[in-house]
Amino acid sequence: MTLEPKKNSFGAWHLVHIDAPGPDGKSIPIPQHKGMLIYTRDGHMSVQLMYPESAKTLSNEYVLNGYEASFGSYDVDETARAVTHHVQGSVTGDSLIGKDLLPKFEFTADGHLIIRSVRSDEHWSVTWEHD
Repeated sequence: MTLEPKKNSFGAWHLVHIDAPGPDGKSIPIPQHKGMLIYTRDGHMSVQLMYPESAKTLSNEYVLNGYEASFGSYDVDETARAVTHHVQGSVTGDSLIGKDLLPKFEFTADGHLIIRSVRSDEHWSVTWEHD
């Protein structure tokens, strides 16, 4: 993995912002979460997000009762600017385990890492800041 534009991309990243547009394409305000994303040099990843109290009952493919956590390995395609997360464990169990998540990534001029869904039914992006 050489996801490093200006600084080392391995290690811990802290959540800065989540953006999830509504059906009309306009950004909807989201109470900010707490989160951490970790990439290791030997190809392992882990992500955890804790949703605010107001969303503690939120559950979907990624989230169970307001908490999102998964881990596994990853591969990077520098040309496509994509990273594949191979999910080996997840708080949501079988809905993610064994799946490959294929988000795109980009780095901002100030060194933030932005990960975006490429699924046609998902329009979220997550901005991370390196420790």
